[in-house]
Amino acid sequence: MIRFLFRFLGLVLLAAAFILVIYDGTKSIAANNLYFTSVRTLWELVNAGSLAKLQPLIRPYAGGMLWDPGMVSLLAAPASGLLGFLGIVFILLGRRRKPLIGYARS
Repeated sequence: MIRFLFRFLGLVLLAAAFILVIYDGTKSIAANNLYFTSVRTLWELVNAGSLAKLQPLIRPYAGGMLWDPGMVSLLAAPASGLLGFLGIVFILLGRRRKPLIGYARS
């Protein structure tokens, strides 16, 4: 059951990444320039209040290093790439195990 949920979530994330690639592509073609939707922009579209509440929670840890180089660079990344990566990870977590051959049971 949990493998099904991982595979389903992975496919939904991959579909969202594909939709963002199409959206960024059409926006880039229309403007005659290269555009990427950042994770920050997508997060603010979905729920802007939670992003503002996340910063004071993360900033005190690791001497501020966790927020400034860590989360800032993650929020500046293209959203389609991050969603695609997470989708692949969830699909790999939900895959079936290969059957063991022979007597190896380790």
